[in-house]
Amino acid sequence: MRGLALTISLVLLGTPALAQEAPPAKANCAAMDQNLPADLTGWTAQTPLAAAANPAGLAKAAIAPGKAIAADLPQTSMVKFVTQPERPGGSASHGGMYELRVEKAGTYVFALGSGAWIDVLKDGKPLTSTAHSHGPACSTVDKLVDFRLEPGRYVLQLSAAPDPKAGILVTRRP
Repeated sequence: MRGLALTISLVLLGTPALAQEAPPAKANCAAMDQNLPADLTGWTAQTPLAAAANPAGLAKAAIAPGKAIAADLPQTSMVKFVTQPERPGGSASHGGMYELRVEKAGTYVFALGSGAWIDVLKDGKPLTSTAHSHGPACSTVDKLVDFRLEPGRYVLQLSAAPDPKAGILVTRRP
C-alpha cells in the first residue's frame, strides 16, 4: 500500500521534463492580450510564416527577435528535423523549424501560443532551457521558455504541436 501511495505521489508531482507540457485552460477573460508585459507587446502583430520541413528550407523560415509570427506547421511525419526532438509527437501532431540569428548575448524568452515542444539548437545540439512558465493571464500565450543565447545562428524546432498554427515570439529579457 505504501508503494502505491509513493507511486501516485510521484506521478502527481511530475518531473522536470514535463515543464514544457501544455498549460491549464485559460480563465474567462473579457479581453485577451490586452495587458501583456513590455517584452511581449509584439505578440499581437503576428506575421504568417511557414515552418521549414527540412534543414534546406531554414533560410526561408527565418525569424528575428522582437517580431512575432503566426507559424504554419506541417504534420510531424513530413518534417526532417536537424536533430531528433526530445518530444517528437505522434502522427497527428505538427512541427517544423525556424532559423534565428542573435546579435546580442542574453536571456531570450520563447513565447508560444501552443502546447508544442520546443528545442533550441546551436550547431545541431539542443540547448538546456533556463526557465519555464505559463503565459500571462488573459493572453493567448500558452507558455514561455527561456534560453541563454550568445551571438550566432540557432535553429528553433517545434514538435508535438496539437494544431497546424501557433504564435511564436522570441524576445530578449531586459
